[in-house]
Amino acid sequence: MKVIIQIPCYNEAATLAATLQDLPQSLPGVDRIETMVIDDGSGDGTADVARSLGVTHIVRHNKNLGLAEAFRTGMRTALALNADILVNTDADNQYQGADISLLVQTMLDERADLVIGCRPIKEHPEFSPLKKKLQMLGSLVVRAVSKTTVPDAASGFRAYSRSAMLRLNIVSTFSYCIETIIQAGNSNMKVAYVPIRINPKTRESRLFRNIPHYIWKQAWTIVNMFILYRTGAFFRNIALLLLLPSLFFFYSALNELTEQSCVVCYFLSGFFFLLAFCTYLTGILASLIIAQRKISEETNFHLRCIHFSIDHTQDIDRQS
Repeated sequence: MKVIIQIPCYNEAATLAATLQDLPQSLPGVDRIETMVIDDGSGDGTADVARSLGVTHIVRHNKNLGLAEAFRTGMRTALALNADILVNTDADNQYQGADISLLVQTMLDERADLVIGCRPIKEHPEFSPLKKKLQMLGSLVVRAVSKTTVPDAASGFRAYSRSAMLRLNIVSTFSYCIETIIQAGNSNMKVAYVPIRINPKTRESRLFRNIPHYIWKQAWTIVNMFILYRTGAFFRNIALLLLLPSLFFFYSALNELTEQSCVVCYFLSGFFFLLAFCTYLTGILASLIIAQRKISEETNFHLRCIHFSIDHTQDIDRQS
């Protein structure tokens, strides 16, 4: 059993040493632990610091491509290095490294594909009351869209099985956290979570400029993933919303006393009914595209197995 602990970095030379020092040197049931730093175009010598600290694998981007691309690079590299489990943690030492054992043990015990370390949001000392409410609301929405029970959807402290790495496809340019939960939940992967501890904050987040920017980015990601993986439900709900004013205007037309107002109401009723019908038809067409996407994902999975020389029957056994 080989575990790779991945740390995406962007100008993390000052905090990387503390993060690496906090990582476990051994894990129950694990034969080998390796570390990997994804240097996402840092300009402060992060890669040199990682090298001096004895990081097993260092991968560099020539320029800053964002957290989602850094994670995607790390996932591909972990597959190439024949990792059984990929653990992701943040370079600012937000999460306690000792809790990696909880992630790995939960994955092994529950045969999970994705295990998320959930922070104590309500008791988080660094979160303002507003941020706590926003975090809980966002996680509630993600649970509904992903059909999972994860209470902290934004946590980047998580473990991925080889099966999950082979099947996940990151399309977001902002962050992988929300996307991978929604993908995993809607692809019938087993998603588990475990409560974890946190360390004191070492710096402000570099992922977003402020709270409104964070809300906009995460909301846009959730909407995109909902449309991508719950297409039928999305268009059906829109069609129902458009049908309501159609029924309202139709009812109004039946009760109008003047001929002119009656014609207007019938026109508006027909207009909204036509919009609802077209939206519903769009949902049917989108469902056909979703079926094609699933075929493409399965093809991509088998191509990855061939590329990384992985026996796909192991994944079939795991899914069953």
